Amino acid sequence: MVVDVETPHGPARAHLHRADEPIGALVLGHGAGGGVAARDLVAVADSAVVAEVSVALVEQPYRVAGRRAPAPARQLDAAWISVVERLRTKELRTLPLVVGGRSLGARVACRTAQATSAVGVLCLAFPLRPPRRAGAEPAPSRLPELEAVTVPTLVVQGANDRFGMPPAAPLRTVVQVPGDHALKADVDAVATATSEWLGRVLGSTPSR
Repeated sequence: MVVDVETPHGPARAHLHRADEPIGALVLGHGAGGGVAARDLVAVADSAVVAEVSVALVEQPYRVAGRRAPAPARQLDAAWISVVERLRTKELRTLPLVVGGRSLGARVACRTAQATSAVGVLCLAFPLRPPRRAGAEPAPSRLPELEAVTVPTLVVQGANDRFGMPPAAPLRTVVQVPGDHALKADVDAVATATSEWLGRVLGSTPSR
C-alpha cells in the first residue's frame, strides 16, 4: 500500500507493509542519495513484519520529485513530522511507534524523536563524522544528535564504516555487523539485530 502525504515542502510517499496483528509500528527514512529500496531497509522491513511490526518506508519530498540532492535539514524534519503525524491518525493509529532510517534518515529520526512521540529510534549506518577531505578541517561530529534522543536507541553500524563507530550509552545499543556504510555485506545480521531489539522495545510498550 502506498500513501501520498502532503507536507510543507511537497508531497512525500509512504510505502506501507502491514503486520497481521501488529504490536507496534516502525517508520523508516532513506539515505541522502538513495531510496526506500536500499537492501538494509528492505531486509529490516521484511523481518519487522514477520515480528508483527507494521512498517512504513518513507520517501522524502525531494526524492518523490526526482532529485538526488537532499533538502536542508529543517525541511527534511518538517516533512518527516508531517508524514508521521498523518500515519498516526490513520494507518498506524493506536500503535506504539519506533522511528528511524539509514544514514541521513537516521539523523532526521533522531532530531525529531520527541516531536513524533517515538518510543524508540533505529539508526542504520549513522553517519557519525564525515570522512576528512584532503586539505580540509575535520567535519564536526553528529554525536549530539544521538545524545539528544531520550528513548531507547539502536545503532546498527558496519565494522568498517568510514563515518566511524558511535559509542554505546545507557539508552543506546550499538551493534557492529560486517561491512561498511552501505550495510550490504550481511543484511541478515542487520535484520536479526533489529527484529530482536524491536521485540524488546515494543513488546514492553502498551498500545495507545
